[in-house]
Amino acid sequence: MPDSFNLKSFLADLPHLPGVYRHIDAAGEVMYVGKARDLKRRVSSYFQKTGHGPRIAHMVARVARVEVTITRSEAEALLLENNLIKSLHPRYNILFRDDKSYPYLHITAHAAPRIVYYRGSTSGKGRYFGPFPNAWAVRETIQILQRVFRLRTCEDSVFANRSRPCLLYQIGRCSAPCVGLISAEDYQADVDRAIRFLDGQAKEVLGDIEQRMKQASQAQKFEQAAVLRDQMAALALVLQQQTMERIGNDDVDIIAVSSSGGRVCVNLAMVRGGRHLGDKPFFPTHVQGDDAGDVLAAFIAQHYIDSAMPPVLVCSHALPDPGLIRLLAEQTGVKIRMLTKPQGVRKSWLEQAHKNADIALARALTESGTRVARTLALAEALELDTDEAALDAIHIECFDISHTAGEATQGSCVVYKHHDMQSSLYRRYNVAGITPGDDYAAMRQVLTRRFGRVADGLAEMPTIVLIDGGKGQVSVARQVFAELGLDMRAIVGVAKGEGRKVGLETLVFADGRPPVALGVESAALMLVAHIRDEAHRFAITGMRARRAKARNVSRLEQIEGVGAKRRQKLLARFGGFSGVADASVDDLRLVEGISDELAERIYQALR
Repeated sequence: MPDSFNLKSFLADLPHLPGVYRHIDAAGEVMYVGKARDLKRRVSSYFQKTGHGPRIAHMVARVARVEVTITRSEAEALLLENNLIKSLHPRYNILFRDDKSYPYLHITAHAAPRIVYYRGSTSGKGRYFGPFPNAWAVRETIQILQRVFRLRTCEDSVFANRSRPCLLYQIGRCSAPCVGLISAEDYQADVDRAIRFLDGQAKEVLGDIEQRMKQASQAQKFEQAAVLRDQMAALALVLQQQTMERIGNDDVDIIAVSSSGGRVCVNLAMVRGGRHLGDKPFFPTHVQGDDAGDVLAAFIAQHYIDSAMPPVLVCSHALPDPGLIRLLAEQTGVKIRMLTKPQGVRKSWLEQAHKNADIALARALTESGTRVARTLALAEALELDTDEAALDAIHIECFDISHTAGEATQGSCVVYKHHDMQSSLYRRYNVAGITPGDDYAAMRQVLTRRFGRVADGLAEMPTIVLIDGGKGQVSVARQVFAELGLDMRAIVGVAKGEGRKVGLETLVFADGRPPVALGVESAALMLVAHIRDEAHRFAITGMRARRAKARNVSRLEQIEGVGAKRRQKLLARFGGFSGVADASVDDLRLVEGISDELAERIYQALR
């Protein structure tokens, strides 16, 4: 503790008020963020109590000063605590990945509502159902709604410009409100029944359809009765296929905590409207000998502070501070009941969630061990530090160039950190102003753009810069680094072996070190090949998309009478080139500025 910070005086002056405290080390880094109902009592406990867990004891030994923020309530302190944890990522807090993008099913507020897979804010118009634990659960539910209620999934722009029903109508997955094959009132009634189904009223909906079928039959409206009969049969089949037992219309989250091999898994299973939607594992970081209850508390606080919370939580462990549930109830406005000793089907749900947590944790430990071993092998081959912290900090960026005979040249950069590929950090670079097919010039442009930011202090310098290429590409990278004043020891080229056979690659260096042949069985080569192949895949997909876009626009430009304005109107009306290509002559002539003759010309040119 530095002389400038008088701990005894600081603790004496702390108020008996709610707030947030931050433990800070000698370098000024926030190590831990916590909330308190009583700041004086809570902060003092760190420096007066013994018997802290290893994580907290390790942190307290490094505290240089403490800062506090007083809040109006403990609930407000909870909100501020989580905002600070998510923005600062303190190394002694139990951290869960901030996953705000849970998928939802959205029924739009359109006159003829559409069902759609959705991620993002749920404050817009329409009805949102979820969150769902994964994309598969949403898409399965959409398929059920299509099969039973025949609701549309098409874009509004497509819906507004249909002149005949699409394939989904032909296969019985849509009632074609776009062309009036179902009245607006009947379609809205199907939407309302779908909403009741999603709200857990499936049996009531089934009874309603059966009653309407009987009425239609008695009125000798046999076609309508047949449609309702098929709808009822589809819904009955869905209910029979629902393998998980139901409890009324319950919304429940089941949370199980499992630990092994120094790692912890929190498995979250979701039940909405009585339907079990599946589960999702979470792997917290900065967990060092912490009690399962502490991990559970950290998960509940971080997960539900800004996410939808069900009225019932079924948990594998008790919380060390039961007041957390009360605080979340105040913050979310939801009356919450927490069960740790459930009975009946909820007990079986919790047991299953625990099994899934154990399975996910075993898989993660196996995969993690393999990934760490590959990183270690590469670090040893390149003579890098191999202690645990240094290995975890290894940051590799791999660059590749892709084009088709010089067309749509694009560079790719993929990132490997923390023993895994980090797809959210991938980048693509459109290359322009070079001689078509000049890969060296393309690589120079990409590396200059990327590492110019490093030289300016605006981006992080990776540990290894992997170049997919031999001496020529490495020479280009060396020139770029020399011009920018960067350490060229980071540059590693991957030169393909004889016949470009996998396993014969050689690592080439820019700093004069002799090339290294790792050998077919090398774990280091497996890692290098994996990263290089991912860079190549990422570059190829980007190049193809760019080329297809350019070629499609070019095909429209080549049609006599289709200038820039008409091309823009066509693409906007049909949602892109594929929509234009699929449009009929009748659809095309409805676009402003498109005559009958021009519509026919466009139709024939795109066949």
